[in-house]
Amino acid sequence: MAGAQGRIIMTAFTPPLMPPLVVDLDGTLLRSDLLLETGIAFVRHKPLSLFKPFGWLVKGKATLKEGLAHATDIDVSVLPYDQKVIELIEAERRNGRHIVLATASHQILACRIAEHLQLFDQVLASDGERNLSAHRKRDLLVERYGAKGFDYAGNSHDDMSVWASARYAYVVNPELGVERRARAQGNVEQAIHSNPAGIKDWLKALRLHQWMKNMLIFVPLLAAHQILNTGLLWQGVLAFLFFSLCASSVYVLNDLLDLADDRHHHTKCNRAFAAGRLSIKSGLIVFPMLLIAAFSGAALLLPWQFAGVLLGYYILTLAYSLSLKRQMAVDVIALAMLYTVRIIAGAVAFGLALTSWMLAFSMFMFLSLALVKRYAELRVARENGRKEKTPGRGYYPEDLEMIASLGAASGYLAVMVLALYIQDHATPELYTQPQIIWLACPLLLFWITRVWMLAHRGLMHDDPVVFAIRDRISVAVGALFCLVFWVAA
Repeated sequence: MAGAQGRIIMTAFTPPLMPPLVVDLDGTLLRSDLLLETGIAFVRHKPLSLFKPFGWLVKGKATLKEGLAHATDIDVSVLPYDQKVIELIEAERRNGRHIVLATASHQILACRIAEHLQLFDQVLASDGERNLSAHRKRDLLVERYGAKGFDYAGNSHDDMSVWASARYAYVVNPELGVERRARAQGNVEQAIHSNPAGIKDWLKALRLHQWMKNMLIFVPLLAAHQILNTGLLWQGVLAFLFFSLCASSVYVLNDLLDLADDRHHHTKCNRAFAAGRLSIKSGLIVFPMLLIAAFSGAALLLPWQFAGVLLGYYILTLAYSLSLKRQMAVDVIALAMLYTVRIIAGAVAFGLALTSWMLAFSMFMFLSLALVKRYAELRVARENGRKEKTPGRGYYPEDLEMIASLGAASGYLAVMVLALYIQDHATPELYTQPQIIWLACPLLLFWITRVWMLAHRGLMHDDPVVFAIRDRISVAVGALFCLVFWVAA
């Protein structure tokens, strides 16, 4: 639908019967920013070339956009488009309006979006030499349509100069202070507020409900029977807080790196960043702030070893997000290690020794739960008729039975480790009646079997840890499990 004329991609131009409606892309038609989208996609798929975009940027923003557009493959069919803007465009098209997409994004991406949506008569976009933003966009539009010869829909401070030369201004989900400035110019025809970001979106993005996983930090304190030691307990509260801040930072970064995969997922497509309710720019600000707060607090208030373990957790998580999560078997082992690292972090925060029994039990148990998570994802993929490899993962739906076998076996191995721990020569030093701990084994066998049976029936949440926290039977089994150890002590 589009051909090249100089630096502008367009169809053959026919003077419109009425002023055209010119629509911006980033932040207006699209609840995202293609420069940031392509930048994140580049980092995710080419992490070893992390500094290459800075070389492009030295040559100018237009060169950066062109380099990223050629180096990445953005699926425009799943981008978060603003439905109200699309409805506005469709209504104006029915009235015979000439619709123009004018964007500072690169022409490769702009034309692919125009071809996908089939809503535009003309596309004006940046290329490798010209960054079509702010006054450059205004000058081009005035040159083609004349001052006050077009209407313009935008959202940012860069659009102020364009609105000043437009007949009417359409303000869409404006940046802070933009609507006030636009209305002061006196030509605002309509303001569209369709994308409010609420506190609930941020709470979900930070995964506050996942902070429960960080309670594993207190496991060494419980195992050493020091839970009533107020000094150590305060150390644990601080360790929990700083570890949780670090984890939330990782969750935000992971959401940004996983934008493409999440948009193809049946539920993750509703996450705030994937759906465009939270901006990529805000995520890029928040995740380093959380990380700085976590490491600063850990370095100042806890033993230096805790900060070292926290750094190891962050590096492993980053490796998982960038690469390991797409490697068969490696991904679930990495997840099990991330849970185990929490227990190690608690031990160093309290200055307590870790036993090989605790580490072995943790690895087998959390490997089983990681495999439950993969099983749940693959089961949905199979039900949807998918046969190819799941996006962002190293598994096929036909791997379902093997994953179930490995996961159940890993869970039962955790029970065996617990049984062997009861017979260890050091156990009577901690428990007056260690034989009572045998009662914990059938409880754990029941819970592992139930989890896998529910997963097999399609009743398992894709995160088994969250499921365990919300499931009444799991909570009851957990309480009985703790009661057994209390009685044994």
